[in-house]
Amino acid sequence: MTVNRVVTNILSDRLPETRDFFARLLDLKVNFDEDWYVQLSPPDEPSLEVGIWRRDHELVPEAHRDSPAGTILTFVVDDVDAVHERARRMGCRIVSPPRNRFYGQRGFMVLDPNGLVVDVSTPVRNA
Repeated sequence: MTVNRVVTNILSDRLPETRDFFARLLDLKVNFDEDWYVQLSPPDEPSLEVGIWRRDHELVPEAHRDSPAGTILTFVVDDVDAVHERARRMGCRIVSPPRNRFYGQRGFMVLDPNGLVVDVSTPVRNA
């Protein structure tokens, strides 16, 4: 067996708002946009995909439509402080400010419009 593609999908009650949050915060390109599903990726890395499903869509089993819990979606970027500043200007709910972490990354955490914890980090380079 060969895995050909991995896509992280988020369930949302606010599809357009969630699409715009990820597109603006991380400069993601909208590759597909319907009333039930949106797909985004970095413009220069189309294989790094994030999907957003409308939570109440028939393809989502009813027993699994709850709000996110116990999940953190991580994006590794080249300048975490610039993304944090953008999140702040956007009025995003920042739940953990930027800090250097013990494992060699600097990061912060923000909530998406659905309450999903989004971790944004950058490897710390030794000077």
